[in-house]
Amino acid sequence: MNYSETVNYLFQKLPIYQRTGAIAYKKDIGNIIKASKILQDPHRNFKSIHIAGTNGKGSTAHMISSILQESNYTVGLYTSPHLKDFRERIKINGKMISKKYVIDFVKQYKTAFEKINMSFFEFTVAMAFYYFSKKKVDIAIIETGLGGRLDSTNIISPLVSVITNIGFDHTALLGNTIKKISIEKAGIIKKNTPVVIGKEQKECKDVFIKKSQENNSSIIFCSGKIKYQTDLKGNYQSENIRTALFSIKELKKHKFKISEKNIKNGFLKVIKNTSLLGRWQILHKTPLTICDIAHNKDGIKSIVKQL
Repeated sequence: MNYSETVNYLFQKLPIYQRTGAIAYKKDIGNIIKASKILQDPHRNFKSIHIAGTNGKGSTAHMISSILQESNYTVGLYTSPHLKDFRERIKINGKMISKKYVIDFVKQYKTAFEKINMSFFEFTVAMAFYYFSKKKVDIAIIETGLGGRLDSTNIISPLVSVITNIGFDHTALLGNTIKKISIEKAGIIKKNTPVVIGKEQKECKDVFIKKSQENNSSIIFCSGKIKYQTDLKGNYQSENIRTALFSIKELKKHKFKISEKNIKNGFLKVIKNTSLLGRWQILHKTPLTICDIAHNKDGIKSIVKQL
């Protein structure tokens, strides 16, 4: 298969949430565990940060990646969904995985993965972890796809867990109250691993505190004024800047060398360093054409407010 045929296989032959809905959402993470064994557990070969939340995951992940890149680290970045090219989901230092790598990986593991009924997302997560392992990244920023507790990315043991905020999204799968949704998102909190909460919300604060106490994990609620600017436009980015900053502070406790200059430049060069698309992106001045994304009520409210 060529690249086009390979991507078409991934989209058409495997259950994908955007097309088939709940059938693509698994009740456990057994498949990704089986796939990882086939690949010899690549997720154990690199350090990571794990990010969940309803909105802001992508921007926060790219900000953290940019700061680490400014600090001369080789940074893997796994996000979803993509806007134009499937390969946007898997990057190292802002460069997408090559078409050849995608083709070769699918060709090599297609038969084995079909035997365990892998979904589109599971296949993609396995590909990302394998790629980051083979390329020996210093650290990978891993964004959950849906929820947290049962998300395929939740096999990693990160240095820091991050939850951006909680809103109503995927309620048929995650629950129809903020508390139920927060319980699913809290599933990424691991033992003895600090968790950064981007937005302190009354409805879910106790859920996060309880889960962190059960796991002997320190919990940090982001607060305070932000002195940094970013090249990502949109007033809603101020919350993401704060979340990224507190995450970087936790990472520095693991002997990552990140200077004040690295942080400042990282925030100012997110687009240049990571090739992020679609965050209040001005495509044309005449006529004024702006591209932004939202897929739930809270996200759309932010865009309307910005407009």
